[in-house]
Amino acid sequence: MEEALRRLITEGDGYVDIQLYVKPEASFTGLRMEAGELVFYTEEPPLEGRANASLIRFFSRLFKVQPAKVDIVYGHRSRTKRVRIYDVDLETAISRIIEALRESEKA
Repeated sequence: MEEALRRLITEGDGYVDIQLYVKPEASFTGLRMEAGELVFYTEEPPLEGRANASLIRFFSRLFKVQPAKVDIVYGHRSRTKRVRIYDVDLETAISRIIEALRESEKA
């Protein structure tokens, strides 16, 4: 799992970018790995930015940063997205995402 995450997460100067796919109107909110891709499930519909807002809230809580430190840098209107989280390094990102994936397996 860690190897797959290293392909999906890139580190920049003071931030990480996470490539993922969003599935709105799901029965839960959380992360899963499917066929080597990171998938964010949200209960929110893809209307009026609600799914994007849910994604930002989720990563803000996961990485314990302010929502302003989470940015969708690619894919605002697409289900394939790249999310940038500031003030987080690669190793922290991988360990927190692994924790979130384990939590989602329980759901």
